[in-house]
Amino acid sequence: MAKAKKVKSTLHSVKIPERVVGDVVNGGKHSPKTPKTPKTPADEGIDFFESAFKEGDKPINVYLLQLDPDGGPNKDRAYVRLPPAYKPYVLRVYLDAGTPASKNGVFKTNFPLDGGVFARDRFAERKLPTNFSKPIQIDLPISHAGAFVYWVEYDGKEPGTRVKGREGYFNIDPILRTKARAPILSEGKIQANGGTVKNQYVDLPLDGLTIITLVSKWMGPTTAWRDYLAETSARGYNMIHWTPLQERGESDSPYSIRRQLVYEPTMFPSGKREVGSDGGKSKLEEMLRIAREEFGLLSLTDVVLNHTANDSPWLLEHPEAGYSPANTPHLAPALELDDAMIRFSTELQSRGLPTSISSKQDVETLINAFHDYVKDLNMWEYYTLDVARERASVKEAVQKGSLKPWNGVDVAHKSVPELAEIFRKTDYIEGFRKLEKRKATRADGAVAAGFVKAAFVDLEDKPDALADAWARVVDVLNVPLYEEWQEDIRVAVESIKNRLEYTRLDDHGPRLGPITKELPLVESYFTRVKGRADKDPATYSLANNGWIWNADPLVNFALPPSKAYLRREVIPWGDCVKLRYGDGPQDNPWLWEYMTEYVVGLARTFDGFRIDNCHSTPLHVGVTLLDAARVANPNLYVNAELFTGSEDTDKLFVSRLGLNSLIREAGNAWDPKELSRICYRHGLGKPLGSMDTACVTVKEELPPPTGKGPMRECLVIPHNGSVPHALFYDLTHDNESYLHKRSAEDALSTGALVTFSYCAIGSVKGFDDLYPKLLNLVGEKRRYEVTGLGERSGIARAKRLLNLLHTEMALGNFEEGHVHQENDYIVMHRVQPTTQKGYLLVAHTAFSKGSKDRGYINPIKLRGTKANFIYGAHIDIPSYEIDDNTKELFGLPAKLVDMATVNASQGQDSDGPYAEIVVPDYFPPGSIMVFETRLQGLDSKLDTFCASGADEAFNDLNLVELNVVLHRADGEERDATDGRIGTYAIPGSGNLTYCGLEGWMHPLRHIMRYNDLGHPLCAHLREGTWALDYVHSRLSQQAEVFPGLAKAAAWFKERFDRIKDTVPPFLRPKYFAIAISEAYKVSRKLAIEQCSEFVSSGHSFTQDLALCSVQMHGLVKSASLDPAKPTPSLAAGLPHFATGWARCWGRDVFISLRGLFLTTGNFTGAKAHILAFASTLKHGLIPNLLDSVRNPRYNSRDSPWWMLQNIQDYVRSAPDGLSILSEPVKRRFPKDDTWVAWNDPRAYSYSSTIAEIIQEILQRHADGISFREHNAGPNLDMQMRDEGFNIDIKVDWNTGLIFGGNQYNCGTWMDKMGESERAGTKGLPGTPRDGAPVEITGLLKSTLRWLHELSSAGKFPFKGVEAEIQGKRRVVGYEEWNNLIQESFEQCYYVPLDPADDPKYNVNPSIVNRRGIYKDVYGSGPGREWSDYQFRPNFPIAMVVAPELFDEQHALHALKLADKVLRGPLGMKTLDPIDLQYRPYYDNANDGDDPAIAKGRNYHQGPEWGWPLGYFLRAYLHFDLQTGIGKESPTETLHHLHRALLPPRQHIKNDPWRGLPELTNKDGELCHDSCNTQAWSASTILDFLEEVHKLSTA
Repeated sequence: MAKAKKVKSTLHSVKIPERVVGDVVNGGKHSPKTPKTPKTPADEGIDFFESAFKEGDKPINVYLLQLDPDGGPNKDRAYVRLPPAYKPYVLRVYLDAGTPASKNGVFKTNFPLDGGVFARDRFAERKLPTNFSKPIQIDLPISHAGAFVYWVEYDGKEPGTRVKGREGYFNIDPILRTKARAPILSEGKIQANGGTVKNQYVDLPLDGLTIITLVSKWMGPTTAWRDYLAETSARGYNMIHWTPLQERGESDSPYSIRRQLVYEPTMFPSGKREVGSDGGKSKLEEMLRIAREEFGLLSLTDVVLNHTANDSPWLLEHPEAGYSPANTPHLAPALELDDAMIRFSTELQSRGLPTSISSKQDVETLINAFHDYVKDLNMWEYYTLDVARERASVKEAVQKGSLKPWNGVDVAHKSVPELAEIFRKTDYIEGFRKLEKRKATRADGAVAAGFVKAAFVDLEDKPDALADAWARVVDVLNVPLYEEWQEDIRVAVESIKNRLEYTRLDDHGPRLGPITKELPLVESYFTRVKGRADKDPATYSLANNGWIWNADPLVNFALPPSKAYLRREVIPWGDCVKLRYGDGPQDNPWLWEYMTEYVVGLARTFDGFRIDNCHSTPLHVGVTLLDAARVANPNLYVNAELFTGSEDTDKLFVSRLGLNSLIREAGNAWDPKELSRICYRHGLGKPLGSMDTACVTVKEELPPPTGKGPMRECLVIPHNGSVPHALFYDLTHDNESYLHKRSAEDALSTGALVTFSYCAIGSVKGFDDLYPKLLNLVGEKRRYEVTGLGERSGIARAKRLLNLLHTEMALGNFEEGHVHQENDYIVMHRVQPTTQKGYLLVAHTAFSKGSKDRGYINPIKLRGTKANFIYGAHIDIPSYEIDDNTKELFGLPAKLVDMATVNASQGQDSDGPYAEIVVPDYFPPGSIMVFETRLQGLDSKLDTFCASGADEAFNDLNLVELNVVLHRADGEERDATDGRIGTYAIPGSGNLTYCGLEGWMHPLRHIMRYNDLGHPLCAHLREGTWALDYVHSRLSQQAEVFPGLAKAAAWFKERFDRIKDTVPPFLRPKYFAIAISEAYKVSRKLAIEQCSEFVSSGHSFTQDLALCSVQMHGLVKSASLDPAKPTPSLAAGLPHFATGWARCWGRDVFISLRGLFLTTGNFTGAKAHILAFASTLKHGLIPNLLDSVRNPRYNSRDSPWWMLQNIQDYVRSAPDGLSILSEPVKRRFPKDDTWVAWNDPRAYSYSSTIAEIIQEILQRHADGISFREHNAGPNLDMQMRDEGFNIDIKVDWNTGLIFGGNQYNCGTWMDKMGESERAGTKGLPGTPRDGAPVEITGLLKSTLRWLHELSSAGKFPFKGVEAEIQGKRRVVGYEEWNNLIQESFEQCYYVPLDPADDPKYNVNPSIVNRRGIYKDVYGSGPGREWSDYQFRPNFPIAMVVAPELFDEQHALHALKLADKVLRGPLGMKTLDPIDLQYRPYYDNANDGDDPAIAKGRNYHQGPEWGWPLGYFLRAYLHFDLQTGIGKESPTETLHHLHRALLPPRQHIKNDPWRGLPELTNKDGELCHDSCNTQAWSASTILDFLEEVHKLSTA
């Protein structure tokens, strides 16, 4: 067959229009566009893609982001992290054609697609095309860092509605440039000058960051900082995290910032005099410049957005910046309780209560007294209604006649509790549960009076009686309010008790001294601004910030309805006032302006931010301020520590704020297993032998995103979504030391493990120097000791090597890793995937103190690898006591003891050579070893070799050979190879679905995309090479039958031999996947290229369906179209209909032929099947079962009509299709229909043309067909009763309809024969459909219309048939017969919606089950008349092939009913659910006593079959375009119908059989007895998609 012309691109792209200076799309309106001078990064990105292509340019990376049908990303892809734009690249947002989101869809993003400056609320738009045959893509030219949002907006189901799809977020990493360093290793040796700062700069990926936290207050003035910078640089760090450097408040905590725009004066030698007018900014920037240029150190600082110091001077002028009862009234009772706590603290001595806590009894004594003290405050007045006042207000309203009539629900004669409940739910209680003032909860007297008057109807207008009644209601209203007050106070007092115990009694607490006014019972929740709070406490009592256990980070605990301050649930920072931003700048203009200036200033000074207290920072605040910061510094690196407790919430903060890293801490692990887990989770990178880069990427040509510029080569990389990037600390500055948590010795082992993590890493100086305990940021006044790399430097010498190696591995792309935990040991291996050079760390963790035991770990075997010892060490700590009374901070008196060289021995076993590392006898907990590894003998060009040459090797394969290469179910393969070969079995996973590449690709798709190297297939490949041998040997063994397979088999063998010879077992899965995936891509491409333009230019769903034609059409020995030799034939379905007599069915073939062969362009295959079945014509029928033309069975009344429809379709679609009518065919049986064997001399003794065969079918039906099946009886069909073998068919010349069948046979596709003796159904069909089935009538009508057209045009040699009518034999022309059916159809088949119309139609109202439908059968046999009226999915078949039969309005109504009642996810219900015979679950093994379902008799009584769906879609499309909404808006109809294709589209993509099932149970539920992939299920959907394609290209 001639191959289709290659089509360069099958994607329907949305191009960015050329820039027009002046305006930019903004929410559908035009807004002023940012001037183009100077150019922004977005402008430069567009310029890059519009500029000329330079020879030698590397391919552009295109990151492919697939959206769901509703236009949103799936959960995994909702957040996407993209690499720094060192060179511009593309983010391609991809949407399948015809999905709901493409319905007048508009893609919106605040990424500056048109250039200019980014603005959070400025959105570019791209209208999505409406071509239903091609997928949609939006290419975003990425050229700069930032955090962006996108979504798709489209028409909803209801007219006039618009749907905003789920938002997606993409964050682009910043470009960080730092000074290059000299390599730490050379030829496997540590270099003395390693890490020396060079003059040139390098781009530092985030994974290469090595950050150390320094607290400036412990460093002295800036004149002393050089020593610390030199030490930090020498230890291999490349970024300093500075705790806040701004002026500190009275507590002296760096995080309690007094003035945000002024740096701490004590940093400078001359103090405040040196701060200057710029707040010390220029002097600090000079020091940071020295750090960057001389020492290679970038700078990162904390940004504190949530609070300010309690003594910030600006709070005097701007108290609105904090939360107070004046601006947040519900804080009033919290302030009153706080005041009471402070007063109580000053009165302890006078009350005879203890002022010092020495026991829990003291705590109980104080708390009980305080509880009584609080009770006396009568704080219930904040909650309840004042009964006396309420009574008086009602009485007054009644007396004055001002009561308001009640207009709510009827309340007459309700009980008081009922009345209270009703009133509570109204809005008539002012101040209800607001807690803003005492006695502020009240009801309007006039309303209350009207209410009780309506309730107590007998009281009339008696003021006192009605007032008393209201008082009783108020008493009940108050009950839950009193309870709420009591519970709030109970919780508050309990919280105070717990805090009191911790701060004054707990061994781990601060053990505060006596209780005084300055150090009250517990910390105060409010800062009283000095000089103001005593005069105006409501305004100048400002809530302190703090944190709450397990709080929702998205809820501001200072705002109602939170009662956290009242219930004392906040753990407060008494030196920090919580800032009140409101909903935006309009709520607090001064604060927003001030904090924006603070943040922008920091962004200009520093390279990065750490967002302090990020989880409590209101999202809108963080987003707005970080946007401003990124304008000042587009490549700002931002990280944060979140305590949300939820990965989803973490992603929310990361995506909205554009956080580049989340801080994680190794110190949080409680044992080696947990430590290995978090090292794997945050630091693995990719597993060793990852496949995604080599296997999943695709080379293409990239059209310019703007539509202007050259085509470029590109590499399309599917994006799976991202997890937040980690900044992995061994210890953060605010957590306990390892001596406290585990052991001091573990600092070396855990610190080393962190450095081997493929992510940003961090530490603190005190960790390296082995400080024994957590330093108090507030109280500690001593300075760091500068220890450099000397004896008192703890683990710093080891950290130098490890930190520098960490950065070098990131720069060298050592992205693959392996983590192994065994007892107390953790082994981490980092590898560069191209060179296979690596570094291996062996760490003996020390979670327990005191042990020097070596522990146990098996010898470490590295397959095919040589290992060279680099370094090893342990810590020797003679004492854990140090003198706190010094002027400097220093660590434990420890010695870092270097190890002697450990040689990795080389060995050999059955799996090949290996290096073996044995831990030495003395390797105490805390010890480490580092080795350099190199894979031996690996061909550096193997990746390229495995992925090359397939085009040439596979290029000559035809579609039948591709069936062998790609598919072949187990039964097919065993049949074709005489049982030698079957599907491959993977231990722990089972047999593949196919022997060919598609079988391997199902597990590999997941493995390759997600690097799931733990999959059983990967384990099997590591264990041996059996799979490799299978792949090529099955092809080579069949090359004699299929010569084209020889080259393909040789291609596989060459690659697999090289893999077996050179690749160690752990890399075998990768190279197997490279070869298989490359061969699959080429084979799939070859199959598609041999298809029609409809397929080759179509979307992936069309192509997946088209490949079902390759899947189903193949050569097996036991089934053929020629009895004398094997020929390719079409299987009905797999795996059940793969071979022998069950493979090739007349009906199935011709239902499937149009979609699988004609729409795909395989006219040769189609013609072969037409000629083969035509040759078997006997009794005017073609076989139901072909059985290789040897033993055909003739028991289907519909098969010849399906064949004639296909001949008609072939004539219309094939090149020179009309010539088939004159094609001669040798006839299998003699003219007298005598049964003879295929090799009998009488067989094939004469010929007929296809035209003559067509005529014979019509003539035999016109004459009437009556015969008994050959070989009738149990040998032919052991289930059928004797009467069932009798075949009778006749034409009713009053209507032109063909009738046939009886209650004991089933001659249409609904052919399930009863089989259960137990249930009494043996020989009784479930659905005999005797009479005139609607689809046969439609197919007959289609044939007659077509033949009349041909005959009239002189293209068909016959005019009609002879028939005996009313005793006379005469010619009935095709047109006459056609007209008979046309005139009688509606009358015979339609069941009118209105019973009044019944007389117009042939209906029996007494057995009508549903109206507005078309009968499934006309003229069912006696006793089965009701079956005419069953609503089934067969009528759309007639609508498709003969639409002229139907009244358009009737047709559309019936189709809409079918859409609502019959359509399921993957097919059509075979029976109306309201029918008494509806049984939607098919189980052929059920041999119960229920005749409806025994032995699967309900096969067609409710289960949902796939193939009728395609006919339904085609019929709906036709009639809706004619008379429905589609007449005015075709796209509306197409979108509606494409929604029905979403489940099939998803199914074929994910199912291992890569097809659509024969049937499902109710609502798409899996039916275990169904074929997993069925020819006609795929075919009829292709039919529909081809019609859509024709519409799209018309």
